[in-house]
Amino acid sequence: MSTIKGMHGILASSVGVTCAAALTLPLALSAPAQARPQAARTEPAAPGSTQSLPLVPLPGDRSLGPAAPEQGLGRRSVRTFSLVGVVWDDPDTELRGRVQVRTRATGANRWSGWQDIETHNHEHAADPDSAEGSSGRVRGSTAPLWVGDSDGVEVRVQAQVDERATAAGESPLPRGMHLELVDPGAEPAPRGALTGDGSAGAESAETYATFATNAALAPFGATEIPALSRAETEREAPALRDGAPLVKPYIGERPRIVTRRGWGADESLREGGFVYTKKVKAAFVHHTASGNNYLCSQAPSLIRSIYRYHVVSSGWRDIGYNFLVDKCGNIYEGRAGGVAKPVMGAHTLGFNNDTMGIAVLGSFGKTKPAAAAVTAIARLTAWKLGLSGADPRGKTYLKSGGGNLYRKGKNVRLNVISGHRDGFATECPGRLLYGKLGSARTAAARYQGR
Repeated sequence: MSTIKGMHGILASSVGVTCAAALTLPLALSAPAQARPQAARTEPAAPGSTQSLPLVPLPGDRSLGPAAPEQGLGRRSVRTFSLVGVVWDDPDTELRGRVQVRTRATGANRWSGWQDIETHNHEHAADPDSAEGSSGRVRGSTAPLWVGDSDGVEVRVQAQVDERATAAGESPLPRGMHLELVDPGAEPAPRGALTGDGSAGAESAETYATFATNAALAPFGATEIPALSRAETEREAPALRDGAPLVKPYIGERPRIVTRRGWGADESLREGGFVYTKKVKAAFVHHTASGNNYLCSQAPSLIRSIYRYHVVSSGWRDIGYNFLVDKCGNIYEGRAGGVAKPVMGAHTLGFNNDTMGIAVLGSFGKTKPAAAAVTAIARLTAWKLGLSGADPRGKTYLKSGGGNLYRKGKNVRLNVISGHRDGFATECPGRLLYGKLGSARTAAARYQGR
């Protein structure tokens, strides 16, 4: 892995401070400090914001204090938000239980029914021995849930109580739980017009650096990278492979990709610089587990929300996935560093080296993925894997960084296009999306001309 130590950004966080969380040493508080009530943390109004509200024992459990097996917040009015999740202090601690939320649509008096939030999210993570995984900033977290524009919230977290695993006086729930309410903000206006010489006016250093990573593929500061024909893709490929010739041009046509500028990433949130792995040998497919109640026109807002949740709430260096796909088949650039480059993600605990992570927006345990989304997976992998000469129908060896399926250091033979559950014992990417990966492999190989 190589790291470009360029312009260093500052990881934004809330004031006072997941197919969808990295393992690291927690920023642990002393036991007495953890027992004291915690104040709500709220960022000042800005393009996008996060409200972080500490959970408290619910009525009936309050006499138990922090050892209460049920915590939450009663109905309340809050600033507008669109995505929710729960975070806690120690990323090594798993939330064993059930998290439910209900919300009130902005300007309405009607509340939604209770909605479940996916609690198993720590497997979407940086590898434990990576700089990101051991940064000391990472927190435990649930998957995020998209609820749309809302201004009221109620949440309850019920522990799965196991008396054998919980010491007397200890809570079966993680310490320091907070409800995170994320407002993606309005679609941002350009902060500086691009000049004729390709410089970026009033853009920040982080934004300028991000533009530069895709400068060989599209005009500087473009909101999308256009699709190419097969002939154009084959002419471009050698340059993207650092001049290494393709023995046979088995590569799919480059698909249209919405850039980070296109979906409105605030580059000041993420950590500065870019981190790369050696090459992309395989792709792991995920779902974001954020629900399916979004319109394709809302996908940029949903991605901005996930980005903010990953960075501000969960403590990651950037959004975890390398690419995201919506139900209409649109493809979005994820983690910064360049769509044609082997950017190190934080998507599959133990297998982030030499891979990329593709997340389909939605939850696919009980809902079928849209055909357009499966086609987008095939087209994206046909191009991206083609840059490294990988056959989408083939298998490859990856060295495990450690997880609940494979010990650290074990060489594992996996499909070149795998589901998250192939590398870690998890439901991700959902049973019904996982069942479509065979057809995605076949289609991707066909797009490559195999």
